[in-house]
Amino acid sequence: MRLSALYRYPLKSAKGETLQQIGLDKLGLEGDRRWMLVDEASGRFLTQRAVARMSQLSALCNDQGGLTLSAPGQTSLEVPLPGADAALRGVTIWKDSLRVPDAGDEAGAWVSEFVGKPTRLVQVPQERARMTAAGYGKDDDRVAFADGFPLLLIGQASLEDLSSRVGRPLEMLRFRPNLVIEGSDAFAEDGWKRVRIGDIEFRVVKSCARCILTTIDPQTGERSADREPLATLQKYRARKEGAMFGQNLVNDTNGHLQVGMQVTVLE
Repeated sequence: MRLSALYRYPLKSAKGETLQQIGLDKLGLEGDRRWMLVDEASGRFLTQRAVARMSQLSALCNDQGGLTLSAPGQTSLEVPLPGADAALRGVTIWKDSLRVPDAGDEAGAWVSEFVGKPTRLVQVPQERARMTAAGYGKDDDRVAFADGFPLLLIGQASLEDLSSRVGRPLEMLRFRPNLVIEGSDAFAEDGWKRVRIGDIEFRVVKSCARCILTTIDPQTGERSADREPLATLQKYRARKEGAMFGQNLVNDTNGHLQVGMQVTVLE
């Protein structure tokens, strides 16, 4: 088995970025989901669930640790990494409330124009990251603005199995994984507990329950009228928690990943 693809999502729920190599830190892939849009009034996080246009929003990490924002019809904006003296904003993501640096008024105006209502851009440094979902992993596991865990892994064969059942090829980015594995059987990842990729060991902590986001075409931002592929997932991958596709991981060490690295199941 080998690592066949790497994806990063610098801004939660915006476009994904295809990588050939990347470092890992305590929060998963370096720069992954460290930025987020929030409603200015409530501080509540925004995703494609409420703002489908976010699938057309590009946010790329730049060399200075900041973010480059671009979207159809808007001039690109370079957003610097908030400094130590940046104002903190109270935000809510799912059941978690935390205070994180605000990216400033220029960025706020840009994202407000894109979303169509008063919106702010925020960033999370490692020391302000959330704990992972209770009952899974270790007490010191942390996550940035991903839904619950630092990393998501999907087997290529699992996507091909689902595509065959839906009756058309499906894009891997529709499911927003970080790591794609080639050479395993369909849904083999369901039974893994620990894996090693290169020199880095990962714990498999929880299956991923899928939502309506999977019905949004990552290229066009349009929702499928037939609710696919979620409708098919609900027929043959339904569990008590939802329709499962992919596995959430936590990396036990930092290091470096590169496409093509060998993948070994340890447990």
